[in-house]
Amino acid sequence: MLRVLAVDDEPPALEELLYLLRADPRVRSAEGATGATEALRRIGGAVDAGPDDPSAIDVVFLDIHMAGLTGLDVAQLLAGFAAPPLIVFVTAHEGFALQAFDLKAVDYVLKPVRRERLAEAVRRVAEQVGDRSAPVHDGAGDQIPVELGGVIRFVPIDEIAYAEAQGDYARLHTATGSHLVRIPLTTLEERWRSRGFVRIHRRHLVALGRIDELRLDAGSMSVRIGAAELAVSRRHTRALRDLLMRQGGR
Repeated sequence: MLRVLAVDDEPPALEELLYLLRADPRVRSAEGATGATEALRRIGGAVDAGPDDPSAIDVVFLDIHMAGLTGLDVAQLLAGFAAPPLIVFVTAHEGFALQAFDLKAVDYVLKPVRRERLAEAVRRVAEQVGDRSAPVHDGAGDQIPVELGGVIRFVPIDEIAYAEAQGDYARLHTATGSHLVRIPLTTLEERWRSRGFVRIHRRHLVALGRIDELRLDAGSMSVRIGAAELAVSRRHTRALRDLLMRQGGR
């Protein structure tokens, strides 16, 4: 049973969100705050009191655009707490999903809030709160937000086979489809290097463990990942071959 704090500086939006949250059987209590300062005061008091205190807060449903401190500012401040509550952003703007991902948000819900979409966010929070054996934020760092039909979803990075540059965007390819994200391929390369992703071409970043075949033909190299065959540029050929040889020798 979740203890929720909803934060929005527009009273009608806050009341609607609280109404939907209180109607969910997984929510024990849902209280509201009309601004960042009030929210931080209440969260700070709840953290100091401990998880068993009646004032404890499991998750904050947080608007982004507010007077004074924004929701993103609040999330950054909460990251400095020893045991902060989980965060779900609730916003009318799609363009902050990347920042939400960086701040380890559990979910990103777009306004106007639909009951079914909010229920999915509550489910995700309940799963993390229920897993007391692991840090509550770990799962979020293993996902990337993508837009699907006007809804922000989080795709596990382990499901991504390769990424393809499309200007300032990147198309992420999984076994079930592809997703376009507003992130340059060079940024993904830096972030995912430690996860086993390697650059094989100016257009492609691949998950090393997803490579099915390495093909050599008349001095050129390509890799097969599922049904896709991707060229390896000359500048990346030797580095990729060395990586695969080291991986095979383990």
